[in-house]
Amino acid sequence: MAYWVIAVGIFAYFLAVAQRTSFGVASLEAADRFQATASQLSLFTMLQVFVYAGLQIPVGVLADRFGSRAMVGAGAILMGSGQLVLALADSLGWGVAGRVLVGAGDAATFICVLRIIPAWFSVSKAPMATFLVGTVGNFGQMLSVIPFSALLGWAGWTPAFLSLGALSVLAAVLVLAFMRDSPDPLSAEEVRPLALRRTWDTVVACVRAPATALAFWVHFTVQFIGTVFALMWGYPYLQNAQGMSAGQASFVMTLFVLTNLVLGMSIGQMVSRFQHRRLRIALIVVGIGVVAWAALILWPGTAPFVVVMAAVVAIAMSLPASMLAFNIVQSFTQRSYIGTVTGITNVGGFVASLCAIFLIGITLDLQVTLGWVDDAYDPEGFRVAMAMQLLVTVTGTVGMLVSARRVRASFGADAV
Repeated sequence: MAYWVIAVGIFAYFLAVAQRTSFGVASLEAADRFQATASQLSLFTMLQVFVYAGLQIPVGVLADRFGSRAMVGAGAILMGSGQLVLALADSLGWGVAGRVLVGAGDAATFICVLRIIPAWFSVSKAPMATFLVGTVGNFGQMLSVIPFSALLGWAGWTPAFLSLGALSVLAAVLVLAFMRDSPDPLSAEEVRPLALRRTWDTVVACVRAPATALAFWVHFTVQFIGTVFALMWGYPYLQNAQGMSAGQASFVMTLFVLTNLVLGMSIGQMVSRFQHRRLRIALIVVGIGVVAWAALILWPGTAPFVVVMAAVVAIAMSLPASMLAFNIVQSFTQRSYIGTVTGITNVGGFVASLCAIFLIGITLDLQVTLGWVDDAYDPEGFRVAMAMQLLVTVTGTVGMLVSARRVRASFGADAV
């Protein structure tokens, strides 16, 4: 039963990732459909990520009160509604509204699926279950990279986005029919008061916990590189900066997703064996991502195809490795507050992604304004814009190191 419940949750998250990344695949079509500049185009994803990140703590609190089943089901319905609005949108405002709804529904999915793991799995199996959710769920990007991209080119904008909306309705039906919050029916139906004062005190206490800060900064630093690449700038970068055709870009993005699947469970096994080395693993993954982007940015002209593929594999490691943050949450947090702390942690990666998406978009447009390049998507313009990610990496790394010292002070030198 535990594996059946988590399978339904993974399917819901799989579709949520497909909805989340679909706009990145259609970004160039969106620019034509809505006559949008690079900054306006980034607004779609920025608002989606902003809504996603802003709702993480409220969703965590509501999940601790109403349960994961209700929240994941509601999230699927919201995402289906958002894709319907986007499918029919013919103006920038309606397009943004659709993506906001998608972001709101997406916000109610991931952390609520993670929340049921401690109830259904033992401490020894929880890390692998956590990485399974993240790894297989991130494979949902394949749905947007291959069938959705093909449908978009063949049938057009409206049928493609309507199809994704219909899949979210299917997810809602399966979640409400089969997902359960706990193997104990009485525990799952326990009613907890949602008094504003008590809720605020709980959130404040969770935020102040040293392990929450560490989990937040690990997610902030590790996850954003892969998210920015998958969610917004991957396709435009490959096609414009590296001169790839649509087919070549789709192949590289497919490799990106397959890397998540292959490396995700390997990293999960490593974390299960070396629980006290989680910070080192996180720092290694961050370093590999920095080296990969440095190689692409500094390579004269367009990089050889094999170099691009190697760099994309390195960037892709960030998404499964970011699940380290949630394993930290499970190690140091009471079960009754896991939803809230998971929500706080998940804010980290998407705040970082929001900052990076904005920095890249504004840098692309600013170079045109200053006359450095003639086109916002010029290859040389992308070199400077993509380098802006280093600012986010440095900020997050400092946060990780400072919060790790606080965790060691509270739980002992071997805690992390």
